[in-house]
Amino acid sequence: MRILHISWEYPPLLYGGLGRHVHALAEHQAELGHDVTVLTQQPVGAPESETVNGVDVVRVVPPSPEVPRVPEALVDWTRDLDHRLAGVMADVVATARPDVIHAHDWVVAQSAAAAVTLPSDLPLVTTIHATEAGRHQGWVNNPLSQRIHEIEFELANRSDRVIACSRSVRTEVHRLFDVPTGRIDVIPNGIDLDDWKAKKEPAATRPARGTILFTGRLEWEKGVHVLLEAIRLLPPMSPSPRLLIAGTGTREAILKEEFADLVDSGVVTFLGWVTESSLRELMGTADVSVVPSIYEPFGLVALEAAAAGTPLIVAEVGGLADIVTDGVTGRVVRSQDRAALSAAIVEVFADPAQAQARARTLHSTLAIANDWRHIADQTVASYSAAIANRPSRREDASLRAPAPSQDNLLT
Repeated sequence: MRILHISWEYPPLLYGGLGRHVHALAEHQAELGHDVTVLTQQPVGAPESETVNGVDVVRVVPPSPEVPRVPEALVDWTRDLDHRLAGVMADVVATARPDVIHAHDWVVAQSAAAAVTLPSDLPLVTTIHATEAGRHQGWVNNPLSQRIHEIEFELANRSDRVIACSRSVRTEVHRLFDVPTGRIDVIPNGIDLDDWKAKKEPAATRPARGTILFTGRLEWEKGVHVLLEAIRLLPPMSPSPRLLIAGTGTREAILKEEFADLVDSGVVTFLGWVTESSLRELMGTADVSVVPSIYEPFGLVALEAAAAGTPLIVAEVGGLADIVTDGVTGRVVRSQDRAALSAAIVEVFADPAQAQARARTLHSTLAIANDWRHIADQTVASYSAAIANRPSRREDASLRAPAPSQDNLLT
């Protein structure tokens, strides 16, 4: 099959889990014999087009090299990037001759629409990696959120099939966008265990001071502030563990200011953006990885920690509940419950052998449930369903989102 992915991030440029997902999916589809092209943005120093591990990568110059941190400016930037992607779509489709278009999230809605309205009339499959309403606990009653929600609604309804990364996202897509559940496929994120080999140092050779690790974007929905508040609640421990925060985001400066006492005392260190190799090293040496999300459609960082053999503490939200079983493969605490999170951290350091045993149990499940080859096959099956059962394209007027509401869309 000839496949065209549209994604706003792709190596060597990565912002979060979406880009890593598209990268692994595309390369494994190519490995299975499919003809794969990815249309994405062009970071500084990267060629306009190249073939990497069997994937043809086509890039367009973004509005600016740096992505804005202010939400309103970020949305304008992504819309401009999407417009540029749409502008080259006819040429890319003519060259790649895809059988299906696979769009990834609302940030490429314009280019996806451009692809399916070409004379070739291609089927569209969209992966919804997260929703705006989900990020805000069901509330989209400000102009920026309403704007994103409308784009998501139109993209989901324009798609012949929608892929959700977890059961919770499938529920969101159905309830928020009125997409029939029969058109939604649940396909989880994958992991390549060879890339995340567990390399735990013997206890005698590891640093005396324990390490708690957070990796991800520094945004409100990721719950970093909840973890920092939980660190403040930790009882005296000898030696006291340190928290490493790897990642950047729009709340980085706010968090550094609000928790300056923890930073100044050396309890917390903000590492900023880290490379893939550094991330793997951090995962492999941490005593525990914490995913304290308020909203988490899947939780790729939890999967990565599990693959590295690192004990996990996660919030009971979204796809995280699909990955970790409390007391069996890790600890699961109620989202935003800083006291419960603090207690779970204490438990890990009080009984590291039990924490490691849970981590090993979780690691043993990954080779089946989250194997990339299996996920690539499932995704191609979704493409085949879109091609075989494609409904007549709806008129554009019917793709418009409902009028803005002041109500919670998820309750």
